[in-house]
Amino acid sequence: MIERILPACVATAAAYADPPEAALLPGEEDAVARAVEKRRLEFTTVRWCARRALAELGVPPAPIPRGERGAPCWPDGVVGSMTHCDGYRAAAVARARELASLGIDAEPHAPLPDGVLDAIARAEELPHLDGLRRASPGVHWDRLLFCAKEAVYKAWFPVTRRWLGFEDAALAFDPAGTFTARLLVRDAPFASLDGRWTAGNGLIATAIAVEP
Repeated sequence: MIERILPACVATAAAYADPPEAALLPGEEDAVARAVEKRRLEFTTVRWCARRALAELGVPPAPIPRGERGAPCWPDGVVGSMTHCDGYRAAAVARARELASLGIDAEPHAPLPDGVLDAIARAEELPHLDGLRRASPGVHWDRLLFCAKEAVYKAWFPVTRRWLGFEDAALAFDPAGTFTARLLVRDAPFASLDGRWTAGNGLIATAIAVEP
């Protein structure tokens, strides 16, 4: 699913269940040593996906520990992103010489829980979502906003090493499958980020590939 919205230079791998052969490598275990089983399975499978994607780039299996603010620590010369939700885990990687960073996210294609939209949306985004909802009622635009803002942060952080809140990006969507995030913070290395989105199989996914 995620491969449909990423450029050809990106290698991806995904799983719709937790395979029994998925396993952690040394250096990864500590992050989930006290985690509940659901979290442990997500963490393990998404790294299994990441190693499959890295293999497509010719990169041998390597630990992918959690780094600053939980961001994955990729092997030298690689950029990447991971996501997991109920029924889906995915990873995307590319050579650092081809992309500066990647951000992917996937969510169940369902309405956000009550109160969440008010916490993540800027005032100017709400009428935009209302218009999209009237034009294309088959898409849960509130969930797509959340999903896209997660992808924005994942693409932003490896480049800046700075926090980016939900309120720090204003998003606009095209029903054809693209979106733009206007960044509203000082000294940003880019004024905006462009991404793509897709929906299907009960899921919605977003992706951003930042060129060097």
